[in-house]
Amino acid sequence: MEGFLLQATLYLIAMVMAVPLATRAGLGSVLGYLIAGILIGPVTGLSGAEMTDLQHFAEFGVVMMLFLIGLELEPRALWAMRDKLIGLGGLQVVLTMAAVTLVSLSLKMNLQTALALGMVFSLSSTAIVLQTLNEKRLMQTAGGRSAFSVLLTQDIAVIPMLALMPLLALPGARALAKAETTPDHAVAHFINTLPGWGVTLLTLAAVAFTVIAGHYLVRPLFRFVHAARLREINTAMALMIVVGIASLMNLVGLSPALGTFLAGVVLADSEFKHELESDIEPFKGLLMGLFFITVGIGINFAVFFEAPFQVMGLVLLLVGLKAGILFGLARLFRIRGKDRWLFTLGLAQAGEFGFVLVSFAVSQRIFPAALAEKVLLVIALSMLITPLMFILQDLLAKLARGDEDAPDADAIEEQEPIIIAGVGRFGQVVNRLVTMSGFKTTVLDADLKTIQLMRTFGFKGYFGDPTRPDLLAAAGIAKAQVLVVCLDDKASITRLVAYARRLRPDLHIIARARDRIHVFELYRAGADDIVREMFDSSLRAGRYVLENVGLNEFEAAELEKLFFKLDRAAVRDLARVWKPGVPVEQNPEYIERIRNLNAELETAMMARFAARAEKPEKPSGKESAPIADS
Repeated sequence: MEGFLLQATLYLIAMVMAVPLATRAGLGSVLGYLIAGILIGPVTGLSGAEMTDLQHFAEFGVVMMLFLIGLELEPRALWAMRDKLIGLGGLQVVLTMAAVTLVSLSLKMNLQTALALGMVFSLSSTAIVLQTLNEKRLMQTAGGRSAFSVLLTQDIAVIPMLALMPLLALPGARALAKAETTPDHAVAHFINTLPGWGVTLLTLAAVAFTVIAGHYLVRPLFRFVHAARLREINTAMALMIVVGIASLMNLVGLSPALGTFLAGVVLADSEFKHELESDIEPFKGLLMGLFFITVGIGINFAVFFEAPFQVMGLVLLLVGLKAGILFGLARLFRIRGKDRWLFTLGLAQAGEFGFVLVSFAVSQRIFPAALAEKVLLVIALSMLITPLMFILQDLLAKLARGDEDAPDADAIEEQEPIIIAGVGRFGQVVNRLVTMSGFKTTVLDADLKTIQLMRTFGFKGYFGDPTRPDLLAAAGIAKAQVLVVCLDDKASITRLVAYARRLRPDLHIIARARDRIHVFELYRAGADDIVREMFDSSLRAGRYVLENVGLNEFEAAELEKLFFKLDRAAVRDLARVWKPGVPVEQNPEYIERIRNLNAELETAMMARFAARAEKPEKPSGKESAPIADS
């Protein structure tokens, strides 16, 4: 017990001292944890003997992180990512495996070992990359979302890699490895005796159980636990879900991290989502820090000092090879500017799942012990320099700003029945009202900063010029029910309305107008509803004036409604006599019509006022002052 408390104190002191210093120096928390591990492990020798057991415990940080990521992804959103998961992520894994295999064969390795190395080095560090992206608030950028797609594909790819790895071992070595593996409990022994098809069925059953339990068992169980109104029981319930699913997946030979990610996706639309997040988050943060410390402790500098130039050469070769493939994929998938560098340098390291694959390869007699030690060192050092790669990315991003003058539009993943073109000060209010009323929208805007700001506050939008026919087609203009045009530029609004009307005569178009003349233009272009951007706010201001010069709230509101109705009718009449290209002051018919309409409007307003004045006022009690919107 004393030894455990001493080690716990040592780890906590290392965290508290190293991480804030690294963060203040701009290196990020991940590098701080890695440095802390190096200091208390290889440098001072204060820790290291218990590192293997501790690393298994710390890996639950990765498991919890993927569970929390799954909670943020609804199944529909995951399905919408399928192109990037299969295309971008799949190509990265396959191309990196092929490149590493060819390089390994050129170094006189046998085919089995070369393929196994290709699997190990095709993975990147989910823990470090996602932690850094979240800290730097880069997750919602195009580069961050692309990196996340690749990491998710890699985590999924671990399953077939673990399934294929035993096939790379020689039959005799595989039989020897199986004979040396003694299951530590009856269930594991039973699974070990099953034929191949039985293990496959059991694996599929475990995945199906996770999905079904998430849908039908977890919710009623959470309601039962929640009725106790004890916070610690809720926390225990959250931990039970994560640990239980991780144990189940580990038992059937699947990745625990992938299993908990699947559970998180299933529970993403649960009413207990936010409670789960708040209960798991503190454990995730501490265990992730512990995981990075164990990586630092596990770096075997004895192997490094035996051949330092060779090891560093292998690390740089790996990083350069992966960066080259990632850069090519970024160009192929049209990731531009600083997002391209974020994607390229952020994923150029090896990953923590590489430790799992190396350990499995050793147990299957695919890697000799000496090679395994060197591979583990290369993985750890590549992870160690990752924070420095993000610093290099920041520098390159500043040089790449000129490449962002005309960035490519986002790939639109979902098509909703309502398209909102433009989400500035006008369009954002429309979007908030519609989405908070339970309807789905596809938001398009040509201002990248506006879209990024939307994503920061949890609203989804796509970058691109809404007047482009190809972008409108990708957004689903062919089957949309409503198009709301909220752009700033008058000419762009009119052009978009006219194009949409030609394309879809049945589409309901709502357009923003800058002034009365613009209303006439939009009327001719085919808009169904036209909203003058200052009209409603001006009416409200006028109503407040009436309320403060003798009218009560009801009378002022009635006059406001009457003015709104009559003015809209007047505008429709004026649109019929308006002549494009002719100034209104040079259009006699327009001038005559507007004089008549103004007289009719004034007469109608005064008649309504007089009718109200003739009726005796009924006592209405104490009236509250109106609250004006800011």
